[in-house]
Amino acid sequence: MAAPKPTAAGSAPKAGKAKAAGKEKPAERVVAENRKARHNYEILDSLECGIALVGSEVKSLRSGKMSLDEAYGRVKDGEVWLIGCDIPEYEKANQLNHQPKRPRKLLLHRREIGRFASLGYEKGLTLVPLKAYFKNGRVKVLLGIGRGRKVHDKRQKLKAQTARRDIEQALRGRRSG
Repeated sequence: MAAPKPTAAGSAPKAGKAKAAGKEKPAERVVAENRKARHNYEILDSLECGIALVGSEVKSLRSGKMSLDEAYGRVKDGEVWLIGCDIPEYEKANQLNHQPKRPRKLLLHRREIGRFASLGYEKGLTLVPLKAYFKNGRVKVLLGIGRGRKVHDKRQKLKAQTARRDIEQALRGRRSG
């Protein structure tokens, strides 16, 4: 029986090849998140959509500068627009810079626009951007349909969270003790 041939250090099968063969979730890098949206609104449904940007806006986003705090979505003439979103000017773009608070078109399929348009016109519902992120090199916005919460609803939610946290801490204390 012949002895196995010694192999070079680099010729062993690589673990990376096995990962590449299987479908792997693409890396998402979050640029901005609207944390107040989940507090101020009861999110009923959400949808990922693209956003039409100019070059200096993308450069500014890659450096992590964007604010969704005052932003909302609006359906106008069969198109969905993101209004109130603040993308600050890119420092290194001199004359060819963009307007920081201009309305930006959201890219959706026609049937998705129809669904959002019908829900967007319903009384009490608002299109709220939840987060903006890079996915496969493209900027995506997670847009949610939300119903505004009243002050007493917010208080009830906070009380329920506090009660749940207290119960979990009590149970955790029993297990370890």
